[in-house]
Amino acid sequence: MTRHRAAWGFGLAVTLVVTAFSVVAEDYLSRDDFLQLAFGDGQPEMHTLWLTQETKAAAREAVGWLPAALRLRYWQAGERTAWILEDIGKEKPITLGVAVLGGQIERVEVLAFRESRGWEIRYPFFTDQFGGLTLAGDGHLSEPIDGITGATLSVRAVERVARLALWLDSQVRG
Repeated sequence: MTRHRAAWGFGLAVTLVVTAFSVVAEDYLSRDDFLQLAFGDGQPEMHTLWLTQETKAAAREAVGWLPAALRLRYWQAGERTAWILEDIGKEKPITLGVAVLGGQIERVEVLAFRESRGWEIRYPFFTDQFGGLTLAGDGHLSEPIDGITGATLSVRAVERVARLALWLDSQVRG
């Protein structure tokens, strides 16, 4: 009888964990949903920024980081740009959407989170801190970001992506 209860309890625990992860996975935005939030009903043009050796060196000097890619896609309508970029949290990539207008961050959205810890970065209490921030002369954000206990590496990844998106925006808008 005890073995039966233990097996039933284990099965229930596995079902709850799988259900919890399924619910969390559904809360992330798709690329199209992010672009809809960033541009509303406007139709942004998709562009490609090729990363030359000079561009990579300048990005590393300006913000200290650049993803290992040959090109980056971005969307633009008028003065607004949107970037979908990835950075590693602790071990796995985090996909983020960053919308920039006039050299200021409008919004940051977590589009995919693959780590086992640090998923709290997807909530507005964290992402809303980035609104209105600019890139300071030293390559950091214009204001400090409050971290989240237990999510330090994820927080740092979002900060790096935000800095890079601001720098890239300045490059494509000239």
